[in-house]
Amino acid sequence: MVVCVCNAIKETQVREAARNGATSACQAYRSLGRQPKCGQCVPFARSIIDAERAAA
Repeated sequence: MVVCVCNAIKETQVREAARNGATSACQAYRSLGRQPKCGQCVPFARSIIDAERAAA
């Protein structure tokens, strides 16, 4: 599933970033060499990161 249309970031990439230590959407995007543009995806990315961290 695509999380960020502006940057073409997939859910699997956000999950991997969270597993590698990203605790926020901005950190996850930076780890992928990108940054949020319009911001519509940030709440969804945050929920994915929170779920990954809870499962760890």
